[in-house]
Amino acid sequence: MVQPLKSKGDSSPSGAPVSRQAWLMLALATVGFAANFWAWALLSPLGPRFKDSLDLSSFEQSLLVAVPVVVGSLGRIPVGALTDRFGGRVMFPIVSAITIVPVLYLGLAGHTSLAALLVGGFFLGIGGTAFAVGVPLVSAWFPPERRGLAIGVFGAGMGGTAISALTTVKLVDAGSMATPFLITAAALAVYAVAAALLLRDAPGRTVPTEPLARRLAATARLGITWQASALYAVAFGGYVAFSVYLPTYLKTGYGLTQADAANRMAGFVLLAVAMRPVGGWLSDRLGPVRVLAGSLAVVVAAAVVQSFTPVLAPVGTIAFLSMAAALGAGSGATFALVALRTPANQVGSVTGVVGAAGGLGGFLPPLVMGSLYGQYGTYAAGLALLAIVAAAALTYTLTGIRTAVHGGDRTPRTGRGRRHRTAHTTV
Repeated sequence: MVQPLKSKGDSSPSGAPVSRQAWLMLALATVGFAANFWAWALLSPLGPRFKDSLDLSSFEQSLLVAVPVVVGSLGRIPVGALTDRFGGRVMFPIVSAITIVPVLYLGLAGHTSLAALLVGGFFLGIGGTAFAVGVPLVSAWFPPERRGLAIGVFGAGMGGTAISALTTVKLVDAGSMATPFLITAAALAVYAVAAALLLRDAPGRTVPTEPLARRLAATARLGITWQASALYAVAFGGYVAFSVYLPTYLKTGYGLTQADAANRMAGFVLLAVAMRPVGGWLSDRLGPVRVLAGSLAVVVAAAVVQSFTPVLAPVGTIAFLSMAAALGAGSGATFALVALRTPANQVGSVTGVVGAAGGLGGFLPPLVMGSLYGQYGTYAAGLALLAIVAAAALTYTLTGIRTAVHGGDRTPRTGRGRRHRTAHTTV
């Protein structure tokens, strides 16, 4: 169905005012996303240390950092549907409070064996579901022509992984293994209380009344669900994979120290985080298809270059930073597409499925990279596979996604952005 958008007077939709409360809710959601992602990524910087102290194989180390990713990814599906039903005001404090439990367990008792770490990492994955809470919350507060930027800003909360990368190892060295976990638990507790007191759902939020199973089935029938899932599995999946595995890659492949590898990972994460709202902003003006195509083309080129294991300075560094920028922008563009083409009362459910696909896209590469390195002593094959997958996603963007978008949203554009938008596709 195509529903006309009504404008006031002759003003364009791009000039629609956004309330201060909307920006406040965006800020609160972004902080909550960052805090939960900080917790979600606590094990990754410590992976090399656990490998040495517990005598783990490359595969076991990869499994350790991948378990929270897959749990957090799959958990987004029910959490997104629950957010559609109960709202972000309820779900954000709940997710944040529950995540405190595995954080404390890992810091105080769960770091002495691989089995204990896997159990703690499994429940630590709950923190990764916060993404499926924030997207529908933020989307409801902003008009369609501003959602790309708004959700891109919210997506910058994935910078919580950078906080973990920059501080976890240093806090362990300065104090004890429990120190970073205790600090993160305290931050989550403060946020859970603040969110319960201050967070609000958008006025007029559409609350679905159908049972959860029926809503998920309806979500599965939407074309945008699977289109965005395929793209996000590459864009955000690539970001997650490198954010959790880059310290190991740099330490093993280039002989860097643990601290140097963690700092370089933080640089990768920060650039990807900074580019996510840029990708959303550009999507509001140029359209998400163009931004996605450009981003995926850069990923293909950078992955091909890095598959030859060039010297780290400057070629390898440029390749990794280019991938970081492209993956961040591509992630922002993907959810600009979701916000534009998803019915309002299904944004949470679609976000959950798409977010799960992105997280699962980040689950497999560390395992593949670890296995291939263990067998061949090189990461070249893993990076070549990334280039092939990104090239396939680029082809799909330029064919299937472009056809779906142009077939459902014939929006004339003049000047910068969508100046005279006449229709908005809702199904």
